[in-house]
Amino acid sequence: MGATNSEGTSWSNRFEQGLHPAIERFNASIGFDIALLQQDLDGSVAHARMLGRCGLISEAESEQLIAGLETVRQEAAAGSFLPGLECEDVHFAVERRLIELLGPLGKKLHTGRSRNDQVGTDIRLWLRQRIDGLEPSLQRLQRALFQLADGHLHTLIPGYTHLQRAQPLSLAHHLLAYVEMLERDRLRLLDVRKRVNICPLGAAALAGTPLAIDRRQTAAELGFESIYANSLDAVSDRDFAVEFSAAAALVMAHLSRLSEEVIFWASEEFGFVHLTDRCATGSSLMPQKKNPDVPELVRGKCGRVFGHLQGLLTMIKGLPLAYNKDFQEDKEALFDTVRTTEACLEAMAILLEEGISFRVDRMERAVASDFSNATDVADYLVNKGVPFREAYQLVGGLVKTCLEEGLLLVELPLERWQSLHPAFEQSIYAAIAHREVVAARVSEGGTGFTQVQGQLNHWRNVLMCS
Repeated sequence: MGATNSEGTSWSNRFEQGLHPAIERFNASIGFDIALLQQDLDGSVAHARMLGRCGLISEAESEQLIAGLETVRQEAAAGSFLPGLECEDVHFAVERRLIELLGPLGKKLHTGRSRNDQVGTDIRLWLRQRIDGLEPSLQRLQRALFQLADGHLHTLIPGYTHLQRAQPLSLAHHLLAYVEMLERDRLRLLDVRKRVNICPLGAAALAGTPLAIDRRQTAAELGFESIYANSLDAVSDRDFAVEFSAAAALVMAHLSRLSEEVIFWASEEFGFVHLTDRCATGSSLMPQKKNPDVPELVRGKCGRVFGHLQGLLTMIKGLPLAYNKDFQEDKEALFDTVRTTEACLEAMAILLEEGISFRVDRMERAVASDFSNATDVADYLVNKGVPFREAYQLVGGLVKTCLEEGLLLVELPLERWQSLHPAFEQSIYAAIAHREVVAARVSEGGTGFTQVQGQLNHWRNVLMCS
């Protein structure tokens, strides 16, 4: 039979029988919430100190409780604190061990709090630390992208819309687009952190406590910026978990988009990048293969994070106030979301740092062999006073003719241009040279070399000085 009575469980003598063993296993969270041990100890130390300062226990008792909690921390570091299923969760595991160490004094630790506000505090402390850890990971990937971009300002790459050749780009401009995405991710996580950093401790089970505790003291000691104003909201709020998961899902979406491009670029059909042996694997059957496993795995793992977000939203959507056991499901989702996002950021950074090299010749040949300069023919005519829509239609017909004749625009003789419209002059050839096409995009935020150089200077100051 499962454990029962007030000595063996975290609930009261109201119960006469122990849990069914299968239900005991089903109910327990110690197998995964042990990950919150350090945060649980931190919160308990702050709570014990507050109880002493508020006179709810003596200062001496407070110090003994803190010393006992630090002993548990030392045992955990030494690998000797190994709570089992009978502890149900990390909170009771700590309290039970504290009672073993200190006797009846250990039973005073839970004064003025509930596991409901305790777990809410623990998970916020844990997530706050993980958000702080994700920021340097995001910046490392930004730096890797920047370093590549900085070496390829004047390298041309085809730009696509609808996965069709559209207009040529500076490769640096293309890579810096991902730096911008990751910056939004970084700022978004910092914004989420503000709402993670609100303390529920002291809300107790749902209604607060009649004991004269000082919630703001424990919040300040634990580094929280503020406390929840409503005790019901404090123990039932998991918005922060959903917000973080949504922010992480966007990080993964951006990594997946970059992964998709690398996978395309590494294919024989594109051939824009070469995969180094450091970040690629081979086939067990086909000896010539070199597979882009890193971006493929990142693309695949994106679904895990999306799934956890959906799971959290589904979990909270129908819950009445206040705490419900459903909230036990938040931890594994958050833990895996953080692990997956951290691992993917690291893997992508390594891939960009030492796993790929660009095949500039292939990209340049691709740019030179298409009609991505057609818009510039229309712009040339616009600058000569021709209405854009008229110029657009004229160039569309010209492209059709060139395709039928197997010619590129740059291969048309001047008399053909002038027969099409008298505004064409010898200068058309310079205007539609692909490097000039890129250079001409001087609007702010465009792919023109001067604009991109300005962005490289900006990101050098931001990333290399941080």
